[in-house]
Amino acid sequence: MNPISDVCWECIFPIKIAGMSIGTGMTSGLADPPDAASTPICVCPFPPPVFQRVGISLSFWEPARLIETVKDPFCFPSIGQSIYGETGTAGLLSGANDEEGGNQESANTFAQAHYMIFPAWSIMELLTDLTCVEKGGFDIAYMTEFDPLWNDDELAFFIQPEALLFANTVAQFSCVADSVSSNMGLPQPALFWCIGSYGSVYPLAGLINQSNYIQSQAALAARMIYKLARQGLILDPGVYICAAVPTPIWVKWNYRLQLAKPVRASGCMPIGRTGLLWSTMKNPPFVPGGDNFLFVNFRKRVCCAF
Repeated sequence: MNPISDVCWECIFPIKIAGMSIGTGMTSGLADPPDAASTPICVCPFPPPVFQRVGISLSFWEPARLIETVKDPFCFPSIGQSIYGETGTAGLLSGANDEEGGNQESANTFAQAHYMIFPAWSIMELLTDLTCVEKGGFDIAYMTEFDPLWNDDELAFFIQPEALLFANTVAQFSCVADSVSSNMGLPQPALFWCIGSYGSVYPLAGLINQSNYIQSQAALAARMIYKLARQGLILDPGVYICAAVPTPIWVKWNYRLQLAKPVRASGCMPIGRTGLLWSTMKNPPFVPGGDNFLFVNFRKRVCCAF
């Protein structure tokens, strides 16, 4: 993973400073969701004796995380290495793409997923004096190979029993609205059980029914974000201007995905945008690391800079 060439740096735009947008229209037509940085001045709590801190509102998109969806367990496209040894030898943990009776519409895809901490600016030692930039280094935060809930739909039900509420035709039909919205601009956070053209975010497991193999990988990457948010393992810095907050029900328009490997995409996409618009020739045959995908997760950050 090369943070200079593999990251689409245009996706950090628009940057909003004191309520004014910079770079609007540079991100392949991606819309910018509303945020708390719409006013020039912000006020946040501060320890005594100050009590209140006044600053300038700031918002931007930061390439802060990597998500890998891999057919070969323990394979890490981000570092170009497998910690298991020879790939394809991990038995039941291995991913696959199966077609039932040759019908593409009933194709099932399973993949393992890895969630990586990747504060790109800190790694490149850029903007390190800015309070709104995350400090730290590269790390592996979550691996589904060690999570039995990811490998079994029925076990996943134990941590998300609300899936029963959306296992019906009416709830799934409402995802059409989210699909249209994500393809035209932004996904709809109110329809949190939908991932646009990818279908339903439930169950929070690694098996998904998709006819487009590359699109299915983006769907699993989106599931990974919601799964970790649902379990309280990640915070969203795009909701509250003074701090990152837990979002058990995700605000999905605060996230963008950019395919970095096996073939780098030229831009980002919102959660749920159909693969017909971005997946062509992104997994060609005979390419090293094929069927093992790496996505850069851009997340919206709002901050009160002082």
